[in-house]
Amino acid sequence: MQQTLHWAIIIGITATLFSGCATKTTNIDLNNDRGEAVMGLDYRDFQGAAQDMIGSLVSSGAVSKPGGGRYVLVVSRIINDTMQHIDTDQLVKKMRVGLLRSGKVVVTTAVGAGGAEDKMAMQVRKDLRNHGEFNQKTVAGKGNMIAPDLSLSGKILQRNIRVDSSTQRVEYYFQMSLTDINTGLAFWEDERVIGKRGSNKSVAW
Repeated sequence: MQQTLHWAIIIGITATLFSGCATKTTNIDLNNDRGEAVMGLDYRDFQGAAQDMIGSLVSSGAVSKPGGGRYVLVVSRIINDTMQHIDTDQLVKKMRVGLLRSGKVVVTTAVGAGGAEDKMAMQVRKDLRNHGEFNQKTVAGKGNMIAPDLSLSGKILQRNIRVDSSTQRVEYYFQMSLTDINTGLAFWEDERVIGKRGSNKSVAW
């Protein structure tokens, strides 16, 4: 009985010590995040890169359609050439939202470099046309889909540089291009570089 009580006290003290050392979970103010920078890419980097690219693209006039109206944009390949397992949609989605809000473009999800983003547009046509259980007047007709005018593509690159025995610099290059599908000519291109300096012990992947 005494030995059992002894172990119970030890376990209780250990649990208290570990709980006191644990990092407290808190919510992040995404609009005013004062957290320390990291060597890898985080949401602040993607948000900053997207905002800069949107501003550059809109101000360039490349998405200002003569006579008014909006261009139809398709997202092509965004290549991740970094050491990190990142989802390039973190950048693409922010840019798409910003461009849609600008009123300059609409985005097609019916086609894409890796196939349709939203496969339902084509699946509905395949499954419901001439189907006796569906009112054919409500089924999407042939020739209604709109082909894209512009294609957005890009790449994210990483370069690690050893500064000295204890310090490293990591550079990230966000490169984007807007291509006129009709001519194959790039109407707009830009690059944003994010540089970080920190300990050689920090990993950037």
